[in-house]
Amino acid sequence: MKQKFTVLFDLDGTLVDTAPDLIHAHNHVMKKFGYPTKTLGELKNAVGKGAKAMMAKANGQWKWFDEKIKNEMTDEFLSYYGKNILIESKLVNGVEDFLNWCKKQNISMAVCTNKTEHLAVDLLKKIGIYDYFEYVAGWNTFEYCKPDPRTLNTIIEILDGDKNKSIMIGDSETDANTAKAAEIPMILLKYGYTEKRSNEIYHNHLIKDFLGIEKIVSKYL
Repeated sequence: MKQKFTVLFDLDGTLVDTAPDLIHAHNHVMKKFGYPTKTLGELKNAVGKGAKAMMAKANGQWKWFDEKIKNEMTDEFLSYYGKNILIESKLVNGVEDFLNWCKKQNISMAVCTNKTEHLAVDLLKKIGIYDYFEYVAGWNTFEYCKPDPRTLNTIIEILDGDKNKSIMIGDSETDANTAKAAEIPMILLKYGYTEKRSNEIYHNHLIKDFLGIEKIVSKYL
C-alpha cells in the first residue's frame, strides 16, 4: 500500500489568526490583577508562545511573582480564553481552499500546536475545519512538545506516514526549528507570530498566506 503524503500544520498564526482573542484574554487578566494592558502590536510576537510567555513579556515584574500568583493568572487566562476563543479570530486567507485541495489529493493532515490540546480542538471545531484533520496534538498531548522533533515524528508515525513524504507549515522559529530537527521541509508564513525576520528562520518556501500554496506542495507529491 502506497503511503500517503502528510502535511503538518501549526495553528496560531498559521491556520488561524488568533492574536486578537489571545490579547483580549491577556488584558482581561492584567486588569483583574491590577497590571497595565498591552496592545496587539506590543504582544503579537509573544502570542504563539503561551499564556505565561505573554504575561512575562508584558510585565517586567513577572519573574519575581510567586508561583501561586503566576498559576492563578495563567488559570484565569485559560478560563477566559476558553470562553471567548472565537470572537475575532479568523482563518488565514486561503486556508479552507487549501484544506479542500489536500483532501481531494488524499493527503493526510494533522495539527501540531503548542496550544493546550482541548483548546486547539475546540477552536478548530468552532471555526469549522476540525474534520479535515486526522490528528491534533497540543503541548500536553505527549511528554514532549515543539521544538522537540519527536512531536512531528510521533504524529507521522500515528498516521502511518513517512517523514520523507511530509512537510511542515508554520509561522515561527519554533515551528521551523522543529521541522529542521525532524529533517522535514518547512513552509514559513511571512508575517507570523515571531520576533525574528523570515530570513533568520529556517525554511524551504516562504508564503504570505495560503493562496497558491498548492503549487509548492504539488512538487513534493
